[in-house]
Amino acid sequence: MFGTVAVPVWLLILILGFAVISFATHFLFPSVRWFFRRRAERALMQLNARLDRKIDLFKLARRSHMVARLAYDRQVVEAAMAHAAATGAPGEVALEEARRYAREIVPAFSATLYFGFATRAAKWLSRLLYRVRVGKVDERLGQLDPKATIIFVMNHRSNLDYVLVTWLVAERAAISYAVGEWARVWPLSAMIRAMGAYFIRRGSRNALYRKVLARYVQMATAEGTTQALFPEGGLSLDGRVGPARLGLLHYIVEGFDPAGRDVAFVPVGLAYDRVLEDRVLVEAAAAGGRQFRNRPLWVAWHAARFLWARFRGLTQGFGTAAAGFGAPVSLRAHLAEGGTVETLGARLMRAIAAVVPVLPVPLVAKAIGDGAASRDELQDRVATLVARLQAAGAVLKLPPQGLAAILNEGLTPLIRRGLVTEGLQPVATERALLAFYAASVPEV
Repeated sequence: MFGTVAVPVWLLILILGFAVISFATHFLFPSVRWFFRRRAERALMQLNARLDRKIDLFKLARRSHMVARLAYDRQVVEAAMAHAAATGAPGEVALEEARRYAREIVPAFSATLYFGFATRAAKWLSRLLYRVRVGKVDERLGQLDPKATIIFVMNHRSNLDYVLVTWLVAERAAISYAVGEWARVWPLSAMIRAMGAYFIRRGSRNALYRKVLARYVQMATAEGTTQALFPEGGLSLDGRVGPARLGLLHYIVEGFDPAGRDVAFVPVGLAYDRVLEDRVLVEAAAAGGRQFRNRPLWVAWHAARFLWARFRGLTQGFGTAAAGFGAPVSLRAHLAEGGTVETLGARLMRAIAAVVPVLPVPLVAKAIGDGAASRDELQDRVATLVARLQAAGAVLKLPPQGLAAILNEGLTPLIRRGLVTEGLQPVATERALLAFYAASVPEV
């Protein structure tokens, strides 16, 4: 009974290995998970204590749970069965397709990554590239219903819009962005998903996919998730605030319950003295489409040159970047007044355009484009423009030192980039780029 049993060394190692795994699985791992979960819960409580908009449970739910909830939503299942009937595919195949769309859309929010890395990186990058200014914050934003779902609606000037707004509202809320196909590249996609963004296929005509996306947006809105949308649906190719594309707005209005939580749209106007993608956007506009050239080596080379010059103190960046925050638009009130999705889209775009800050470079570009032929004439035209814009209630974010400083900050970059000659003549090959900046200044 107590005799010795000889076993091979490999079997002994295997037995010990299983014993270690069993111990870790049943005793060590749960304890470690409990320890870190408790720390995470305490950190989250401290974080929510300082945020105006608490991080909602919908955003904090396990991704696997949210995928299952979305995939087995009654409306999604009905859409899957309709899709199966229309295509002749088995119902299980249609349901699996819906689950695949749900896994593609649902984010995996990490408060640690968002507040521990993303917001700090956004602040660092924004200040590295620009002088960041806030042009306007409407006083009615301080009177928002604390239970309302906040949705920031913004004009889309640059891919840095995400970076700038993430930092500017970091002390108030964690934003969930709707992100297009450009970000679905590993490992960027994993990081963006962990920051709470959800991916959308712009222009998809698949009815099942649209229903899954619609239900996710409606669920997030009903649960109070703070979101950010670019109603234009893409970067502005001409510098103007364009019309709204109504896809996501339609989903929000369609799922809105007037007796439930209100939705407050906050208009955000963004402006830059220098849009880093300006030449790419102007080229796309001239070509009549949105086929942007992908030049990673060119981008990397210029980024390296800029960083080298920046850290040596040879450049101060690309001028000013500014944001304006307008008065909130209540969805409940809009619908009660008889408004529609179409009138909501138009109303939001007007509100966004009204708070886009006017900066020195666009202002001087407009004055030169209007025909200023000398510095005295340019100064007069800029002064006239400023007076008209002030009378029209535009948001001006200009140097407080006066006209001389405005001309210096606005004209010097245009000459340095070769858009304008020393004699204030637009360079023929750069007229489209000059017009791109001038178009961001409101017509008065």
